[in-house]
Amino acid sequence: MNFRNDLLRTLLVILAPLGLMLLFLSLSRLGLFIWQFERVQDTGHYGFIFWQGVRFDLVLISMAMFLPAILTPLFATRLGLFSYWRRFLVFYMTAWFVFIVFMEMATPSFINEYDSRPNYLFVEYLKHYKEVGGTLLAEYPLQLLLAGIVVPLLALVFYRVSRRLLVLDRPIGWPAALLLVPLLFTAFLMGARSTFDHRPVNPSTVALTTDHLVNDLALNSAYTVLYAIYLSARDEAGGVPYGKMPFEQVVRIIRDEMGVPDSAFTDPQLPTHHLQQSSMPRKRPCNLVIVLEESLGAEFVGKLGGLPLTPNLDALADEGIWFDNLYATGTRSVRGIEAVVSGFLPTPAPSVVKLNKSQRDFFTLASFLKQRGYDTGFIYGGEGHFDNMRSFFMGNGFNYTIDQNDYPDSAFHATWGVSDEDLFAAADRKFSSYGEQPFFALVFTSSNHSPFEFPDGRIELYDQEKHTVNNAVKYADYALGRFFERAKRSSYWENTLFLVIADHNSRVYGSSLVPVDRFHIPALILGGPIRRPEVVDTLASQIDMGPTLLSLIGISGEHPMVGRDLTLPQNRKRKGRAIMQFAKILAYMEGDEVAVLRPDLPPAMFRFTDHKLVEQPGSGDGELAKKALAYSLFAQKAYADRLYR
Repeated sequence: MNFRNDLLRTLLVILAPLGLMLLFLSLSRLGLFIWQFERVQDTGHYGFIFWQGVRFDLVLISMAMFLPAILTPLFATRLGLFSYWRRFLVFYMTAWFVFIVFMEMATPSFINEYDSRPNYLFVEYLKHYKEVGGTLLAEYPLQLLLAGIVVPLLALVFYRVSRRLLVLDRPIGWPAALLLVPLLFTAFLMGARSTFDHRPVNPSTVALTTDHLVNDLALNSAYTVLYAIYLSARDEAGGVPYGKMPFEQVVRIIRDEMGVPDSAFTDPQLPTHHLQQSSMPRKRPCNLVIVLEESLGAEFVGKLGGLPLTPNLDALADEGIWFDNLYATGTRSVRGIEAVVSGFLPTPAPSVVKLNKSQRDFFTLASFLKQRGYDTGFIYGGEGHFDNMRSFFMGNGFNYTIDQNDYPDSAFHATWGVSDEDLFAAADRKFSSYGEQPFFALVFTSSNHSPFEFPDGRIELYDQEKHTVNNAVKYADYALGRFFERAKRSSYWENTLFLVIADHNSRVYGSSLVPVDRFHIPALILGGPIRRPEVVDTLASQIDMGPTLLSLIGISGEHPMVGRDLTLPQNRKRKGRAIMQFAKILAYMEGDEVAVLRPDLPPAMFRFTDHKLVEQPGSGDGELAKKALAYSLFAQKAYADRLYR
């Protein structure tokens, strides 16, 4: 009888506080379920959110309590020893509970911003406390206040209840303790694995619908963040692979897709290194300026059928080469930088702007042009070290950076940097100073970034409330228009080519597995050297801009970029393609056909119609899926083995 009582009493001591964690997570999930019920209803899946939710809550709790649980029976054999252990358990469990509550409290705001539970972006942004803090105070003051009240209050309740539950009135016997140790070891190990299969459960286990947010509801935010941190350990190898393919086949597919003759490839050690002949050779190559517009999605651009917020860009589109069907490679600024400045493909890992092996001797347009006598620079309104940009740029061909510290006090200083007007004024001064010196510059705007701060009196507000994305887009367009008014009167206009392109969309969200339409962005090439305006409606990617720009500025040379030169008629006539990385999901689109790759799951085939992905029956091992896999595997190996230089 004592033996059985010992078992039950010890199990109650361990499991009762864990039940409180489980209850809180279930209530939080219920709240999210009610909030997002319309999207859940569209999928037709209801129950799995809760039974899989309990499953993943147990996974989290089992991982957290694995070691303390199996040690508790041993400490419980003596009351004096257990009193010390009890204090540790109470604090340890309370700390975990605080973490769980905090993550669930942060989830609604994160969903509003990124349409998913917190992931690796949550951890990355914590490094930039100044910008993030300013954004949170401006955008989510009530949520911060609520969290500041609720988290400590629930922590206090949990602490007091746990102290009452974690009580033994007498020690347990050694037979019960020795039996409980392997029993708890097995139970918590299986709780953490949650399956008898070869691999433990992971987020792909709940990928039961094409709406990624609905799938995420079956997880918990503490788990998604910790899993993202776990995956980050594999990022230096280029991320989690979606499958296997011989590298010779990978290279063959990539080369075929580049539209470059075999004779152009010049280095057997660097598979994509090739000689590109400019389709428009010039006696004096042009200067090159890339204006990277923050978060300018197609839905904000009148010329692309969006809101009437960009009258200046719309007018300029009639003066240059306008890309009507171009897609971003990702959802972060560094992903856009990676694609536009380096022509590099997206991977499930963070952008190469942030990874160790790409901080030196990694190809960029700046390094290519610097070797040809160009002065090269990065002009930004914010802090150059944000997202590791300055380190990446200065290690890969950029001669200088201009950032927030280089602007006068009279400039309009916002949370994410000076206003776009101040940014463009600095760029204009710099370009005007060059004379005959050829130059390349990346100009990166920031006014269209939450919390959407910009000077008063510049525009007629589109929304009544000032600090909205629509008003920020309209202001950014105003600043862009003023810059080009000055540029057209400048000494550098006639020999300078400009690319105006978005880094990514504002908020990439939607019920599709990959919200493809949210990757659609504007791109425009203009300047004095452009004599004949035209519209390119070929499906294209940000990675195509590098080769296209080199042709237009009149420079031939060797480089590893895998994008297509869209000045060539044969490349415009080909079926276009776009590569889009959405968190750990990769989408490869040709025409309206889309192959979607996910970790630990087979490829899925879709048709992009009416702004949605419609799943297509049949095999996922067709040519489109092979191309998608080849692009992903090449990018990972090119980074890991330093093949992109």
